[in-house]
Amino acid sequence: MRLRLPGLTRRQVISGAAVIVLVAGLVGWAAWPTPKSFRAVDQLISVRTGPDDSASVTLDTTLYLPKSASAEHPVPAILLAHGFGGTKQSVRADAEQYADLGYAVLAWTAQGFGRSTGEIHLDSPDWEVKDAQRLIDWLAARPEIRKDGGDPRVAAVGGSYGGALSLLLAAQDSRVDAIVPMITWNDLVTSFLPGGVFKKQWAGQFFGSSENPQNAQCGRFAEDICQAYLSIATTGKATPAAEALLRKSSPAPVLDKIKAPTLLVQGQVDTLFPLSEGDANARGIAANGTPVRVAWFTGGHDGGTGPQSEVDRLRYLTGQWLDHYLKGNGKAPENSFTYSRVSGLNAQGRGLVTAASSVPSYPGLNDPGAAVELQGPAQQIASPPDGNPAGISSLPLAGLSGLAGGSGVAVTQEIPGQHADFVSAPLAAAYDAAGAPVVHLRAASPTGEATLFVKLYDVPAKGAPSIPDGLIAPVHLTGLPKSIADAVPVTVTLPAVVHRFEAGSRVGVTVASADTAYWSPPDPVVYSVAVDGAITLPAIAGTPIANPDIIWRYILAGLVAALALALLVVLLVARGRARRIDRSVDTELVDMPLVVRGLRKEYKNFVAVSKVDFTVRRGQVVGLLGPNGAGKTTSLRVLMGLTRPTSGEILVFGHRLLPGSPVLSRVGALVEGPGFLPHLTGAQNLELYWKATGRPAQDAHFEEAYDIAGLGTAVHRRVRTYSHGMRQRLAIAQAMLGLPELLVLDEPTDGLDPPQIAEMRKVLRRYATGGRAVLVSSHLLAEVEQTCTDVVVMHKGEVVAAGPVEDIVGDSPSVQLDVSDVDAAEKVLEELTGVKAVAWSGGRGLVVDIDGTPRAEVVAALVRAGVGIDRVTPRRRLEDAFLSLVGGDTKASGERS
Repeated sequence: MRLRLPGLTRRQVISGAAVIVLVAGLVGWAAWPTPKSFRAVDQLISVRTGPDDSASVTLDTTLYLPKSASAEHPVPAILLAHGFGGTKQSVRADAEQYADLGYAVLAWTAQGFGRSTGEIHLDSPDWEVKDAQRLIDWLAARPEIRKDGGDPRVAAVGGSYGGALSLLLAAQDSRVDAIVPMITWNDLVTSFLPGGVFKKQWAGQFFGSSENPQNAQCGRFAEDICQAYLSIATTGKATPAAEALLRKSSPAPVLDKIKAPTLLVQGQVDTLFPLSEGDANARGIAANGTPVRVAWFTGGHDGGTGPQSEVDRLRYLTGQWLDHYLKGNGKAPENSFTYSRVSGLNAQGRGLVTAASSVPSYPGLNDPGAAVELQGPAQQIASPPDGNPAGISSLPLAGLSGLAGGSGVAVTQEIPGQHADFVSAPLAAAYDAAGAPVVHLRAASPTGEATLFVKLYDVPAKGAPSIPDGLIAPVHLTGLPKSIADAVPVTVTLPAVVHRFEAGSRVGVTVASADTAYWSPPDPVVYSVAVDGAITLPAIAGTPIANPDIIWRYILAGLVAALALALLVVLLVARGRARRIDRSVDTELVDMPLVVRGLRKEYKNFVAVSKVDFTVRRGQVVGLLGPNGAGKTTSLRVLMGLTRPTSGEILVFGHRLLPGSPVLSRVGALVEGPGFLPHLTGAQNLELYWKATGRPAQDAHFEEAYDIAGLGTAVHRRVRTYSHGMRQRLAIAQAMLGLPELLVLDEPTDGLDPPQIAEMRKVLRRYATGGRAVLVSSHLLAEVEQTCTDVVVMHKGEVVAAGPVEDIVGDSPSVQLDVSDVDAAEKVLEELTGVKAVAWSGGRGLVVDIDGTPRAEVVAALVRAGVGIDRVTPRRRLEDAFLSLVGGDTKASGERS
C-alpha cells in the first residue's frame, strides 16, 4: 500500500487523519495480492472496559480466518491495529495478506472511531489497551486459534497509533507472543513537546480529525484529553497533570514489562515520531533481555512508505519475525539492525533508489563520528510576536518534509533577521552521517528565556541548501544571561538523520527564532546566539546488503521485470521523437496479434536482420527457427521494444509497436531464463511481479495462469524447493499473468528433461485456445514440430520459409542414412553433385538433403567409396526441412563433436 498524498481528499488533508490512516499500510506488505484462502466475518463485540471495568463499549471487528483453520488444525492469531483516524477498513488489505499466509487476523476499529462506540483516550491502558485484552479473551475462546496451555498464540501489529497500542498491550498482557510496532511513539510528552516546545501543527492535525455534532469543541475525544490539548495549545506548555495524562498513554514507563520479542520499525522521514522515539523504545525493551530488532526506513509520517525496495525490506523482516515467533518456524531471527539512505533517482528519473546497509547489532543514535568545525560570529536574531512570520522546515501532510517520498530533502524557508547561520568549510570527501548530530549552543536573552530552533543544513556547492528530512531541534532555554559574552554552552542534540553530504558540500547549522510547526512566545524579543566549535556527525559502519536471503535486493531478479524497466527507458527516449513517430492504428489488423513487415536492423558495420516478414494469428502457436546468427534474438529484441528497428514496422493488434504503448499490456513475454526469489513461494513471486506492473490485482487472473501452467499445489511451495522444470513452468505462468492475448517465449523448454518437455508442450497448446496466440523461439526442432501449428524459418537475417508445419515438412526431400563410417560418408556426399546438405543425427546416422537426386545414385556413390550402408529411410520431418532451408549452417540443431 503506497502512500500518495495527491490522492487524498481535502477533508482528509485538513483533518490530518489521512496519513495516519494510511500509514497502517506499512504493516501490510504493499497490498500483496494473493488468492483468497480465508473467510472474513464481521462482528460487533461488546467489551467491559475503563479503570474499574464499569464501562461498556462496542467494537466493530472483522475476523479473517484461513479456510484451513479448524479445531483440529488451529492457527496463530494477529491483532491488527489501525492508525489514528482510521478504522478496521484501513488495514483490510493488510489483514487479507496475513490471512493468506495462514494467520487468523482480528482487525477492529478502536473506540472513538468509525462504528465503534466510546471515546478517544489516546491508547490509555484503562481503555484502548484493555479493549485489546478483551479481544485476546475473545480469541482464546475460539477453537480455531492455536493455544499454549490455554493462552492463544497471538501477536500485535500496528503502525503509529496502532504501534503504540501493540507496545502497551505487550506490557500489560503476558499472553502476547510477539509485537511489530511501526513509526510510533515512546513518550507523548517528548513527541509533542520536544525540548519543551509545543508541536502545534501535528497536535492540531490529531485534534482536528475527530468530529462529533454533540460536542463541537472536543469531538469524540475524552474530556480529560480534550482539556489537556486546549490548555497546552493556549499556553504552549503542559501542566504536570497534562504531562501525567500523556505519559499514561506512553510506552516509556512500562517498557521493562515487555517480554514479547519486538521488531521495531521507525521512519527516517518523520517529524511526528522521529528516530529518537524508536531508539528509546528499543533501548528500554532490550535492557530486560527481550529480543529486539530495529529497522529504519526512508519513509514515515512525512515520507510515506518510501520506495518499493523499502516496502519489500520491511515486509521480509515482518514475515520472518512472525514466522518464527508465532508459527515456530526456523531459527530465531538475528537482532541485527538495518537502515537505508536515498542514493538517487531510478533509471526512469522517477522515484527514488535507496542503498540499504546492516550491522550485527543496533548501535543507537550516537555512534562516534566526525567533528566538523563551524564558522561564524555571534549574531542577533529577532523573535516576532506569536511567532509570526516564521520559517518553514516542514509542513505535516503537505509532502514538504522529504518531498513526500523519503527523498531526504525538505523544502525550507528562513525569515531574514530571524536566523543565524554557522557553516563549515567545503568537505574534502563525501560523508555519510547516520545518527543524532550534536552542537554546542550559547544564547543570551533580555528576558532570561529563549525559544530557539536549531537546524542541520546541507549546503551543496551547487543548488539550494536543504534540511535533511525536514528535521529540527526546538529548545526552550531558561536562566540565560543578557550578554552573549556571559553565556554558557548548552549541548543540543539534533534529530537523528541518515544523510550523505557530498564532497564539496558544506555542513551548516542555523539557529532560528520561529518555526511554523511549533508554538512561539507571544511577546517580541531579540536574542543573541552563537555556536561553539564543531558539530559532531555520527556515522554507522554498515555493510551494504547483498545477501540473497534478503528479499529486497532481488526484487528485480526476474528478467521479465528487467524487460519492463528497459521498455520504460526506451519510452523516455521515444518521447523526444514523438513528433516523428507514426501512432496510427491499422483498423484492418486490430484482431491480428502480430504482424512484422520489412523488419531491418543494422548496426555500425553489421546487418543483423535484413528483411523479416511474418504474421501470427489468433489460435496459432508459431515457432521461430534459425541457426545461430540468423537474426532470431535481434528480432525478438525489437519485438519487445529493447532496440529500435532501422526500418520496417511491427504491429500488435493493429497498433504500431511503441515503447510504453498501452497495447503492450496485451503481450506477455519470457526472454532468457527465469529469476525468482528463493525464499518466497511461487505464488508470492508472481504476486510481487504483478504488483510491480501497477495494474489492478483482479486483472492478473492468477488462478487461470496457475492452471494453464500446471503448477498445482506446488505454487504455494518456496521456489528454492523447485526443480528446474518447475521454475520454467513458473516463468511461463509469470508471462501468462493477465492472460495476454499474445505470448512471446524464448527457449521455454531449455534444460528440461523429456517428460517435462512433453508437459510444456501441453501448456503451450492449452494457452493458445480461446483465441490467444503464442510465438516461441526454440532450437529443439522435434518439439517445435509437435507443439507448433506454424513455423517461421530465418537464415542470414531473412525469412526463408513461413507457414503451417505440415506445409514446411512436405517440402523436405531428405533421407536418413545409417553408415559404417560417418566421416568418410560425409566427405563423399559433400562432393556429390545435387546433394544440398549433410548433417550428423547421432551415432552412425546422417540426414542428407538430396534435393531431387535419386536415392540409388547416393547409395551407389557411397558403395563405390567403400562406405557400408545399413539403412536408407525417407525423411519427412521438420528437422529435414530446416536443414534443407538453411543449407550447411546447421548449428541450430547441434554439431557432432
